[in-house]
Amino acid sequence: MIDFHLAQINIAQARDSMESETMSGFVNRLSEINALADASPGFVWRLQTEEGDATSIQAFDDPMLIVNMSVWEDIDSLKNFVYKSMHIELLRGSAAWFKKIKNVHQALWRVPVGHIPSLQEGKERLALLEKVGPCQEVFTFAKPIKPNS
Repeated sequence: MIDFHLAQINIAQARDSMESETMSGFVNRLSEINALADASPGFVWRLQTEEGDATSIQAFDDPMLIVNMSVWEDIDSLKNFVYKSMHIELLRGSAAWFKKIKNVHQALWRVPVGHIPSLQEGKERLALLEKVGPCQEVFTFAKPIKPNS
């Protein structure tokens, strides 16, 4: 029996405001990509406003830093959505909309089934990954950590 799910947070540094022409290619695809996530096998939850996206949620002092958080049944479900669905098109075009972030910008961690992580929890996982690197409490796609038995 699986007793945990996978939570993820990622942040991106927007090149301009969400209302700008620069960001329009990204913004125009948000509803489509969010609907794709919602319908993807293994999807559990995502951070969103009443409007259905998270771009207006200000989690950091910098208003150009946007945040995305979600929960998935497992790492394979998340990987399939990120890298094997139309979502990959957004990743390929991301340099047009987002500046490169030098620090940690994505973190993965296990949560008990039914737990919905808070923004604060996500920010703490990013900070922990920055401080200690991949471990049981937080990890990355590149360095996934299997749970202790």
